[in-house]
Amino acid sequence: MEKNIESTRQLKVAKELQKHIAEIIRSKGMAAFGGALVSVSGVKVSPDLSVAKIYVSIFPSEKAEAVMQTLEENSKALRGELGNKVAKQLRIVPEIAFYLDSSLDYVEHIEELLKK
Repeated sequence: MEKNIESTRQLKVAKELQKHIAEIIRSKGMAAFGGALVSVSGVKVSPDLSVAKIYVSIFPSEKAEAVMQTLEENSKALRGELGNKVAKQLRIVPEIAFYLDSSLDYVEHIEELLKK
């Protein structure tokens, strides 16, 4: 069996975390992120469910750096809120780390190339 195949449990936990963290970020509103639109594009959970990598897309991409900094600075508070939402499903709330999902930029770049 390959090592990078995620277990059903990992996938279920990742989906649950993605739903809740997206809800939390949405509830903060765009103002909390300097007017940028932040969406959670995916979550990957470690095999022991102790770490969650949260991938976010940020629009417009010029604000990405500032938004990522805001997310990092508030990750403990966000993890706390996440803990309140998943406390009944998970024994331990995973440590969370935010990563920029640049696939939107990639799509935009491809569209620009196709227009030429």
